[in-house]
Amino acid sequence: MVERAKQGVAVSRPIGFVGVGRMGTPMVGHLLRAGHAVLAWDNDARARGRARSAGAQVARSLAEVAAKCSVVMVCLPTPQIVREVALGEAGLSSGQAVQIYVDLSTSGADTARDVAVALQARGIAAVDSPVTGGVARAAEGTLAVIVSGAPASVRRVRNMLDCFGEVHVVGDAAGQAQTLKVINNLLGAVALVASSEAFVMGVKAGLDPDAMLAVINSGSGRNSATLDKFPKSVLTRRFDFGFPISLYCKDIHLALAEAERLGVNQWMGSAAAQFYDYARYRGGGKEDFTSIIKYFEEMAGVEVVGRKGRIRKRAR
Repeated sequence: MVERAKQGVAVSRPIGFVGVGRMGTPMVGHLLRAGHAVLAWDNDARARGRARSAGAQVARSLAEVAAKCSVVMVCLPTPQIVREVALGEAGLSSGQAVQIYVDLSTSGADTARDVAVALQARGIAAVDSPVTGGVARAAEGTLAVIVSGAPASVRRVRNMLDCFGEVHVVGDAAGQAQTLKVINNLLGAVALVASSEAFVMGVKAGLDPDAMLAVINSGSGRNSATLDKFPKSVLTRRFDFGFPISLYCKDIHLALAEAERLGVNQWMGSAAAQFYDYARYRGGGKEDFTSIIKYFEEMAGVEVVGRKGRIRKRAR
């Protein structure tokens, strides 16, 4: 067994990658195309199959990743799973090879701080590196990669993170990148709810949604929802942006929890959280988060369908 290096990461080892889901799979592909060897693990056999098809080595267990990889990246759905993978009895902290742990998940500042402290006690450096941009940009390699951690550790993994998109180093403390990520997602959630409400109002008044979109995106009302989500997934009625309502609820509540810890009021964020929670309560947790507009439509008795959505409906 190779001992932990004091001055850098042993280049002979593969990069460990835990969590080969809709975001993780294309990210593994980008690492492989950049010439990195990857040892992947996921509890889901289908995910392991995707990693193998992409050209990655597939571990027999999480413990094997911890035993063989100097750098391990995780891309996981919830803080609880992140904690278990990092600190559980058979987790990464028990491995003798791991030197740097990189969390690409949206796991929240509390989890980032707790995991970093626990890993530091084992001689493992933690780099906080949540990504934003969605599944399509993960496939393109154009994600925004938000990073915080000790500068020396960040430098050692920077060329790996560059594979995923544009890297933004925002601080050197554990949790800072996670805080910015949940702020970003909270803004996106508010924009989508507000835009859905506005479009339903316009259609109820007899306005054409395509005309509304053109005017709003030429004026002061444009936002991430109207520029991206509405033309791609809402007006087309595809609702396929690639992120379920249940996970969006998780991200929003992580943001609200951090705001409460900081003593900052979140009037708009709390209102958006209530509506996403309502959608989940209604059974929409597995639906794409762009389908949130359906709940406004139901209450107003209208449907917001653009030209492409009408063509799609006729083609069925």
